[in-house]
Amino acid sequence: MYKFKEHVPKQITLSIRKKWANKSMNDSRLVYSTETGRICPECGKPVSACSCKKKKALKADKPPTGYPNDGTIRIQREVKGRKGKIVTAVFGVPLENEELQKFAKTLKRCCGAGGSVKDGVIVIQGDHRQTLLDKIKKHGYTAKLVGG
Repeated sequence: MYKFKEHVPKQITLSIRKKWANKSMNDSRLVYSTETGRICPECGKPVSACSCKKKKALKADKPPTGYPNDGTIRIQREVKGRKGKIVTAVFGVPLENEELQKFAKTLKRCCGAGGSVKDGVIVIQGDHRQTLLDKIKKHGYTAKLVGG
């Protein structure tokens, strides 16, 4: 049977003790408990009894505030947060879930590219601003290019 202290030099054990001696219980937080399961990182309560979840649900019910709701569809090229990949974002389409999905599908087919719909914004891979502008105007919507 091996003993840990006999095989490890005393200097190493002292440096490890010093390193962990400065850490206090206040610097750490509980992540999982066998009694309650996952713990919310914001309020520290079990996820099933989290009070933050209710606040987040109220925020989710509000409409997105990134663009005005004036009936004009805005088409913008985006690169930030996408690892250098260019996408075309279409904001302010006055349609709801199912209709918005169908409209996005027609726009993606027109451009010959992939994309998605997130939070009422149609995102199409690649720079297709002018193609989308023409197609949206053919559908009878008022649209304009925004951004650089």
